[in-house]
Amino acid sequence: MAGLDDALTERPDAALDDETDDEIVDDVEGDEPTTTTGRPDAAPWRGPSVARWALFAGIAIAVVVIDQLAKAWITSSLDPGRSMTILGDWLRFVHGQNSGILFGLLPQSAPIFAVVSLAVTGLIVYYHRRTGRGILVTVALGLLLGGAIGNLLDRLNHGYVVDFVDMGIGTWRFFTYNLADASITTAILLLLAMAVFPKLADLGADA
Repeated sequence: MAGLDDALTERPDAALDDETDDEIVDDVEGDEPTTTTGRPDAAPWRGPSVARWALFAGIAIAVVVIDQLAKAWITSSLDPGRSMTILGDWLRFVHGQNSGILFGLLPQSAPIFAVVSLAVTGLIVYYHRRTGRGILVTVALGLLLGGAIGNLLDRLNHGYVVDFVDMGIGTWRFFTYNLADASITTAILLLLAMAVFPKLADLGADA
């Protein structure tokens, strides 16, 4: 009986030692290298790939080319202030000269916003370098860059932005705008959607 009592007395300490050893082993086995994404053994993201940069630049260049071609056609087809009917009263093209910003806001500010646009284009490229992992981010920033450059070229070349899309019903008209404005607006809506639904920003994530 004495031997059994000794064994029972010594066993709790032994069991405690075994449990401690098991915890140490578990801790060692659980210390797998992880990244900020929480995935083990995943290399940290080092910025957009060459293909993603190509998509970003391609979208921006396409917006600039289409925007400038449309404006060149309008200025060669219509005198300032003149318009042409496209879809009755719903849609007209009018040769407008906007010395302000988006949708004609803050008129007579073209020189100031030319300087601001230069800074904005640099910020867009920098932001894509830091955050352009998801494909929707790249698309949105590409549209934003193309729109900014399209209107910047107008301010540098003419001292104003050429607007020509006139939409509305009767005397109820929307702000006259151009394709660069439409591109910027689309980009802003995409960025707002990703702010509200963050998972959208991870769609098509770049490796």
